[in-house]
Amino acid sequence: MTTHMNKAAHHCGRFLPRPLSRRQMLGQAACGFGAIAAAALLEPRRTLAGSAGSTLQKHPVKATSVIFLYMDGGVSQVDSFDPKPRLTQDAGKDPRKLFKVDATQFDAVGHLLPSPWKFQQYGKSGIPVSELFPQIGSVIDEIAVIRSMTSEFPEHTNANYLLHTGSGLQGRPSMGAWTTYGLGSESENLPGFVVLNGGLIPPGGLDNFTSGFLPATYQGSVFRPNASGMANVRPLEKTPPMQRAKLDLARRLDKQFAARLAGNEPAPDALESAIANQELAWRMQAEVPDLLELAGETTATKRAYGLEAGHPQTRIFAAECLLARRMVERGVRFVELTCPDGNGDRWDQHGNLRDGHWKNALSVDQPIAALIRDLKDRGLLDTTLVVWSGEFGRTPFAQGGDGRDHNPQAYSMWMAGGGIKGGVVVGATDDYGYRVVEKKFTIHDLHATMLHLMGIDHTQLTYRFSGRDMRLTDVYGNPIHDVLG
Repeated sequence: MTTHMNKAAHHCGRFLPRPLSRRQMLGQAACGFGAIAAAALLEPRRTLAGSAGSTLQKHPVKATSVIFLYMDGGVSQVDSFDPKPRLTQDAGKDPRKLFKVDATQFDAVGHLLPSPWKFQQYGKSGIPVSELFPQIGSVIDEIAVIRSMTSEFPEHTNANYLLHTGSGLQGRPSMGAWTTYGLGSESENLPGFVVLNGGLIPPGGLDNFTSGFLPATYQGSVFRPNASGMANVRPLEKTPPMQRAKLDLARRLDKQFAARLAGNEPAPDALESAIANQELAWRMQAEVPDLLELAGETTATKRAYGLEAGHPQTRIFAAECLLARRMVERGVRFVELTCPDGNGDRWDQHGNLRDGHWKNALSVDQPIAALIRDLKDRGLLDTTLVVWSGEFGRTPFAQGGDGRDHNPQAYSMWMAGGGIKGGVVVGATDDYGYRVVEKKFTIHDLHATMLHLMGIDHTQLTYRFSGRDMRLTDVYGNPIHDVLG
């Protein structure tokens, strides 16, 4: 039989190969197995696309959009939403003689410093709020205050990355990118993730708003709260057909380049994202000018937000808040607001606490309260989750004579609308507001809560990258059920 087969093979001008042993086969195929493994590790693979986001909406959908009010620099919890009478009682004492003090960012531990501002109870809930925020106090029954949030980092850049991306490392996708990746956008003519920048880019830069390893179409689009909003938003071509012809030509060239680059394989994400972004940019040129035009808003509305206020920083943040409302009306999924420029060190008062915190509060208090009222009056608060937070808190003892150092061990933040139970306080700190003593929460818990309110199980919102199913909450996080309505 074997002789007959060998003769047949020889007659056809070729010989059959000798059979390989198991060891020979594994040795010769090792490189191929390695290539297959490498491809599996390196190929980005989505496990949840925006178009299929509803498949992982396991919880009732309470919020369809998010407005994140980012308080850059770290607001002092004991001067805002966590009153501490014991600080007044022990004012001027050495904190190291009263409790354990950990190393601080600048290792300048001064005397215990009571709040310069009085607290007053507001609303039916009677929640105490500092006189820094009387307008926010007037809507406190819509708000759930969390006094026991913590961070992992005492330094701005890493703490910002953690707050925005769930990781202290640079280059991870922002929570806005994760949200739009999972759910897409309800607007065809605007980005799903928008950053309204009042002048200050947070420490850590634009990586706070990046799409990271997610497709580039999910990165944040930065707008300024003024009439132009962003560069080149108005077309340079004389006629719409001329502009459309140029865009069509660019699209054909991109497609041809992608075909040559990848053969029969799908085009690289960077190129596909560039094509999609060009199309979106073309549609934005028709939508954005009308979006940014506030002349159609009533005088009463503009006055309520503070657009006519005497303090220029109030006017900047008022424009941000009003534009945020207009964006969620148009289907933008995630809007982040940054602090106005011009107030010195943001909320980062290592000195001159009274002047710095007062000016920052004056910038944001009226616009934020107006935003919540406006959303409620328009029936949007039920489906819009409003989140107010900095990256960490501040120490109850002084740095120098009139400042506070960074404190990642405890700080206050709040949430409203979008399925949140208003008029509640969750968690507690010690008598001095230094450490959490009740219901300690992490940034992962905050992110899990936000996704939960949008109907998503945070453990299922994943993206395969570098051989691992990555997610916003890493391997941590639980929704904060105490604030869920």
